[in-house]
Amino acid sequence: MTSYAAKLGALVAAGALIATVAIPAYAVAAPPATVTSRTAAVQTLSLATTVTLETPSRDGYSVTKPRPVAAVAAAGEAPVANRFSAVTVNPPAPSYSGAAVLEYAAQFVGVVPYGTGNSPDTSFSCDGFTQYVFAGFGISLPRTADSQARLGISISKADAVAGDFVYWPGQHIGIYDGAGGMYNSPRPGRYVEHVGSLWGSPLFIRLTV
Repeated sequence: MTSYAAKLGALVAAGALIATVAIPAYAVAAPPATVTSRTAAVQTLSLATTVTLETPSRDGYSVTKPRPVAAVAAAGEAPVANRFSAVTVNPPAPSYSGAAVLEYAAQFVGVVPYGTGNSPDTSFSCDGFTQYVFAGFGISLPRTADSQARLGISISKADAVAGDFVYWPGQHIGIYDGAGGMYNSPRPGRYVEHVGSLWGSPLFIRLTV
């Protein structure tokens, strides 16, 4: 009996030891995973505090603003003046005379072009020319050759003197030079001119105003 009890006690003690030593499965830590440690490369960017502005470019060509270029006349080329934008006119003689009229009219020869105007700054028609010249002596004339001729009387060529009118009815009027020619503004494409002879059968008119 005593021997049996001793064996039984040994078995109980062994079971308790096994129970004490046994560890539940959930209490066992999982084996650590193998971790490969890698160091990420970090790129450090440094920003310059000074910004340099460059000239804009396109397709590899720099964009530059052209400098003004002064116009240079070709060698041996004289500058071309505007003939009738700045005409210098000497005032007429203080007293009216045929010679004074011719002297005043001669200033515009080769200077003022034919046109529809009555000013040396623009152009002269035939009647615009006579109107302007006589206005210099205080004589006011209307426009058109016919209207001007009606302000005078018809005279013969033999009686005509410098300062009289040479008149083609309905066509043309000029200032007689007293020697068979006249000062006039002839036609498109020409300038005021002096001609030494007359054509056709003009009338000679002396103003009575």
